[in-house]
Amino acid sequence: MKQWYLFRLFFREMGSQKKRIWLTVSGIAWGTLSIILLLSFGEGLKRQLLTANKGLGVNIVILYGGQTSKTYQGLPRGRRIGFTDEDVELLKGKIPEITGISGEYDLWGQSFTYGETTLTERATGVLPPFEYMRTHYPQAGGRFINKTDIEQRRRVVFLGNELKDRLMGEIDPIGETIHISGTPFTVIGVMQEKMQMSMYGGPDASKASIPSTTLKALEGRTYLSRIVYQVNRTELAPLVEKRVYEILGRKYRFDPEDSKALGIWDTIEQSSMMGNMLTGIQLFLGLIGALTLLIASVGVANIMYVSVKERTREIGVKRALGAKRFHVKQQFILEAALIAVIGGLIGGVFAFIIVTILQNIPFGDGPLQLLGKPTFSVPIFLSTAVILGVVGLAAGFFPAQRAAKVDPIESLRYE
Repeated sequence: MKQWYLFRLFFREMGSQKKRIWLTVSGIAWGTLSIILLLSFGEGLKRQLLTANKGLGVNIVILYGGQTSKTYQGLPRGRRIGFTDEDVELLKGKIPEITGISGEYDLWGQSFTYGETTLTERATGVLPPFEYMRTHYPQAGGRFINKTDIEQRRRVVFLGNELKDRLMGEIDPIGETIHISGTPFTVIGVMQEKMQMSMYGGPDASKASIPSTTLKALEGRTYLSRIVYQVNRTELAPLVEKRVYEILGRKYRFDPEDSKALGIWDTIEQSSMMGNMLTGIQLFLGLIGALTLLIASVGVANIMYVSVKERTREIGVKRALGAKRFHVKQQFILEAALIAVIGGLIGGVFAFIIVTILQNIPFGDGPLQLLGKPTFSVPIFLSTAVILGVVGLAAGFFPAQRAAKVDPIESLRYE
């Protein structure tokens, strides 16, 4: 049986059963629209949360000094472990998997003064790798702390974008002088705006960074508040962590198995858990959409069953003229698939239009910002196409089976 003939039969049937078929097509279109929108919102939410999670840093581990909980080599438990700049160099030299590392000093409650404006915020003393580890990327025209700043103990400052706006307003801050607790600092850069979901000590946008050597010279500090390091491959993070315990355990003489001796915030593990959770949410939303589409497919199956009954005599004539059961089955499966394809295309086009409109609506800084904008991606298209294909074939298969079993002699007597 020619394929074009099957198409002609289908469109002839559409002409005679317009209302019924178009209602079924509408059901498929609605199901397709639902599944694409749900998956697109899920994808947008996933991307937005992963972006916000990277606001703290990429592949970083944050290391704090702890307190020993085991006796070791004749030393009592309860000894406090504090880090110095030498520990940063020690870990950097001993663990090649660490691609970036910086100690960090905290200065709380510092007064920032520019002109007539004075604010109280936090300043931190850091090294240049902080820029890419903690995503402290400068806005155009500025820069982050560099090696020369460290070596010469320059009084330069890199401002968080919100701190700059509140302190200096709209003026270009590069080269301007501000005072931090009475000491003049030259502004060398302002951080690009970023989303930050995880944080310690407050958002990066509201603090300032100065060279760690400058902070030590001004404040006479010895112990770091923490060490931040970055690994080149996420799967190596547990191995690096074990090496950190071994190396610092030898230096400070604590048991490498004593987990209380050091405090570790593994943001890599946290990101992995979040990624799994968001994938689960996507699957859940996709399941809801698939169930909606499944309900629509029941409508397709129903109309195909009715069509088989109404066209019993037609089927009998075809069988009497030599049509095989395969030809009859093929016809009804093709008709069900065409209904699914037409409905899917209509639903897909409407979904694409809605997603495009929503992507161009500014969400601002409100709670909708965290939801992200729906994203229509290739995996979503392929997932929807596969589900739609399965639904179309399943909706046509069983009615086609019934049509193929029609006895040609009995069907010719059917009124």
